[in-house]
Amino acid sequence: MENLKLNTKNLSAIGERIAIPKYSRSDIKTGIVHVGIGGFHRAHEAFYTDQLLQDESVKDWGICGVALLDFDTKIYNTLKEQDGLYTLIVKELDGTHTKRVIGAITEYLFAPENPTKVIEKMASPEVKIITLTITEGGYNYNEATKTFDFTNPLIIHDLEHPNAPKTIFGYLTQALKLRQERGLKGITIQSCDNIQGNGYMTQNMLLSYVSKAEPALVDWINENVSFPNAMVDRITPVTAAEDITHLKETSGIDDAWPVVCEPFKQWVIEDDFIAGRPAWENVGAQFVEDVVPYEKMKLSLLNAGHSVLGILGALMGYNTIDEAVNNPNIRAFLKHYMDEEVTPTLGDLEGVDLEAYKQSLLERFGNINIKDQIDRICSETSAKYPIFILPTIQSQLENKGDIGLAAFVTAAWAIYSLGTNENGDALIIKDALKQELGEKAKEAKHNPIAFLELGSVFGTLKQNPVFTKAFVNAYEDITNKNIEDNLKSINSTY
Repeated sequence: MENLKLNTKNLSAIGERIAIPKYSRSDIKTGIVHVGIGGFHRAHEAFYTDQLLQDESVKDWGICGVALLDFDTKIYNTLKEQDGLYTLIVKELDGTHTKRVIGAITEYLFAPENPTKVIEKMASPEVKIITLTITEGGYNYNEATKTFDFTNPLIIHDLEHPNAPKTIFGYLTQALKLRQERGLKGITIQSCDNIQGNGYMTQNMLLSYVSKAEPALVDWINENVSFPNAMVDRITPVTAAEDITHLKETSGIDDAWPVVCEPFKQWVIEDDFIAGRPAWENVGAQFVEDVVPYEKMKLSLLNAGHSVLGILGALMGYNTIDEAVNNPNIRAFLKHYMDEEVTPTLGDLEGVDLEAYKQSLLERFGNINIKDQIDRICSETSAKYPIFILPTIQSQLENKGDIGLAAFVTAAWAIYSLGTNENGDALIIKDALKQELGEKAKEAKHNPIAFLELGSVFGTLKQNPVFTKAFVNAYEDITNKNIEDNLKSINSTY
């Protein structure tokens, strides 16, 4: 079978092998600018939008993908060479692969190369929505102060060089300023990141920045920009070289960066779009008045569950999430954590079968075809912990509930931050606070509570004697015997 390079010229020939867009991409107008065109966006929002565009009457909702960081050079060049096309490979539970070419990204821009072009695109009259996947850490929120971090060197740069920004806040501010000056209608800015109240977070952090950068713009934003909350869900591991090779061997398609994902997908969105929106509900999204209960459930069960599996699995020498959750001791520990410490914090979830949801998570984590890398899950834990795990601890402490399992995971993270697993192998730690975590982890060898001194991550947790006692006990348990023996001992108490 001849290998066909994925691009517009070869699309019809590729369509004889796998599903391709049925719509004419050249007829699609750009209605959405999306910042952060990584794997998750391409498996989620771009997938939903592609499905919607199959209806040929829908022509206003093409996506302009923006690569914001220097780090994003490769994905930008790949999309440019492939005319914005990529293959989505859904790895089904039975081991089969469902493949289709996604065509919703009709434009692509590299921000470091041409900041003005990105600002102009965001300010374009045809653009009605700006969506974001900039990771939890991208919102520049300090957990200790509960405020926008103006000490960030990139933020200082943007304040001093407004026309050559490096952060999302600099870009949005200049684009919204242009929209105001040109008398354009409002726009919606929608976060697709794993943050509870992600719309509120986006609004608050942007207004904090604008109040210093362009204070005269604040009132216009309050009147003309909406920030809907949303909950997003689809496990999307990093594309492996084997995925690229397998696509070539099985379908003869030469795609430099396909996206792999699980079959499950979910998108729950607050219906607050000031300038109109795509009918994503026609392709499976759910529009609701209040997203918060769904967000809280997902962040504290799925996302926190991922972190639990990642930290414990990394220390035990596992490489993928399915390996970790299929260890019966880790699996039982995670189930106890979800049942005993998270579930009491969730309250009434109308229309949700919580037991079925938790069981589905264990099945999804255990999908042996996904092979989600543990180092991906553990990356940027310093940004994830305050969002996924800390709220559960705080709620349980307030209500005098159990926090022992969360304390054990936190202690395991302190030991993980030393940089080696139980077998003495080096861990791949990717974290903006890697140096600070490592220094505190070394101090913790003599004084475990030192690890909790990172206020931007742990807030005031160090001052709570109930948590610190559980944390110190867990730390000493882990240093005295291995993770697996500890898990067996913990599980035997339930």
